[in-house]
Amino acid sequence: MDAEFKHIPVMLGQVLAQLDPRPGEVVCDCTLGGAGHSVELARRVAPTGLSIGIDQDERALAAATERFAREVPGARHAFLEGNFGDLDDLLVQAEVPGVDCFLFDLGVSSPQLDVAERGFSYNEDAPLDMRMDPEHNPLSAAEVVNTYDEAELARVLRLYGDESHARAIARQVVRTRERAPIRTTLELVDVVKRAIPARDRRHGGHPARKTFQALRIEVNHELDSLDRGLRAAVRWANPGGRICVISYHSLEDRIVKHVFGELSQGCTCPPDLPVCVCGHVPIVEVRTRRPLTADEAEVASNPRARSALVRVAVKLDVAQP
Repeated sequence: MDAEFKHIPVMLGQVLAQLDPRPGEVVCDCTLGGAGHSVELARRVAPTGLSIGIDQDERALAAATERFAREVPGARHAFLEGNFGDLDDLLVQAEVPGVDCFLFDLGVSSPQLDVAERGFSYNEDAPLDMRMDPEHNPLSAAEVVNTYDEAELARVLRLYGDESHARAIARQVVRTRERAPIRTTLELVDVVKRAIPARDRRHGGHPARKTFQALRIEVNHELDSLDRGLRAAVRWANPGGRICVISYHSLEDRIVKHVFGELSQGCTCPPDLPVCVCGHVPIVEVRTRRPLTADEAEVASNPRARSALVRVAVKLDVAQP
C-alpha cells in the first residue's frame, strides 16, 4: 500500500457503533482517504453488501483498492473519483438505488498533511498549493494569496480561520507580494509571523495554523461542498439509513448541526393556527444532540482525534418534498 495513505481512522469504534453496518447493506465513505474506516465497514456488510468510496485523489483510490484486495478480498466495492459535493452525480454513476450508511470524515486527510509537496503543511517548504483536486480545480492557495485584495484576504482569514490577526496578516501579505509573489508555504509562514506580535506567537499553537486552515477551505470550497453533500446523502439514504459526520473545527460542525437540525424540524406554523399550512415534516432524526468526542486514550495514541466532533442522523421513513 502507498505509504502516503497509511493512517489511523479517527473514532473508529464510535463510528461503527453509530452506523451499525449490517450484512448486505450499502455503505458509502464520502472521504475514502486511507480506507481505514471503509475496510471495517466492508467487513461488516460482506459478502453481499457493497462499499462505495469517494475521494478526489486518484492515489488514494489506488491505495484503497490495494488495501481492499489485501484485507477484505472478495468484498464488493466501487471506488469513485470526485468531490462529495457532487454526491448526486457520483451515486448515479455507482448505480445504486439507495444507501444505508454514509460517512463523512471531513478536513484534509492525514496523508495529504504528511506529504510536503501537497502544500498543506506549514512545517515543511513546498509550493503553496493546497488543492485536493488539482486536475479540476484551478484555484491554488498561491492564487488566493497573490491576487485577493486586502479586504477579501482578511475576510477569508477571519471567517474560515477565526484568525484574530486577520487584518494585520492580510496587510502584510499585500506589502510582501508587492516586492515579489509569495510562492511557497514557508514564505507564507514567514509573512504570518511578521504580522503577528511576538507575545501572541507564544501560545495557541503554530502561528500560521489558522491561516493555512482558512486558505485550504477557500481553495477547496469545503463548506459549500459539505452543505451540498449532506443534503444529497439525506436524499439517497434508505429509510433507517444512518449518516455520520466527523468534523474538526467549529465551521464544519456548525454546518452539520444546521443541516441536521433543519431536516429534523417539523411544522413551523404559528401555534395559534388550527391546521398546518407549511407542510414541513421531519426527514431525519438527530441521534447526537451534542457531538461525540474521542476519549483520552485515543487522543494520546492519535493526536488528530483531539478536535474530532461526531454527529449522527437517521433517515425517517417519510416521503421527501
